[in-house]
Amino acid sequence: MSFLELSEKRYSVRSYTSEPVSEQQLQYILECARIAPSAVNFQPWKFIVVRSEEGKNKVCQSYQRDWIKTAPMFIICCICHEQAWVRKDGKEHGNIDIAIATEHICLAAAEQGLGTCWVCNFDAQLLSQQLSLPENIEPAVIIPLGHIADEPKAKTRKSLTEIVEYMDEKNNEKKCEQTYHCNDCGAVIYKHMVFCDKCGKKLDHYDFED
Repeated sequence: MSFLELSEKRYSVRSYTSEPVSEQQLQYILECARIAPSAVNFQPWKFIVVRSEEGKNKVCQSYQRDWIKTAPMFIICCICHEQAWVRKDGKEHGNIDIAIATEHICLAAAEQGLGTCWVCNFDAQLLSQQLSLPENIEPAVIIPLGHIADEPKAKTRKSLTEIVEYMDEKNNEKKCEQTYHCNDCGAVIYKHMVFCDKCGKKLDHYDFED
């Protein structure tokens, strides 16, 4: 499986079966989080695994949605602020570091055939109290983890042309001087493109033979 295929496979799962996640799968996923990069390698994070019914009930109180109750377990991804690197202008990178590690968890789970969902719209103060977390530990993301019971929906993403800007204007002009058309959908494409912005097709040399 290529990284692109893995990225496409991962989606926000909001329905899980009752089948438990194996210990082997869990340890694999946590190891993937452990080796995630962080600013200056300070690793300012803590991952709290919640599997007991009592613990899951506490987590669900901070995010009261019926779907999350179907998850057999949670990983609470937390920031250790006092351990985070701080840039000279005062920018703390704890939020960035935990986001990187959290996505490692989600991609590793997808590779294992499991589902996850980023949950950030929860009552962080209540969850901290429920889990008796110290003041320097901030719960940033709740990740439900389990076997998938729903079906993925089509992903809607902005096209590359909307989100990518080439600062090297000369090279960009050279790249874009000749236009072609995607053989699948007819959208305008350029020689430097790997995927069609409109239909997502992986382009081959036949597409550049208008």
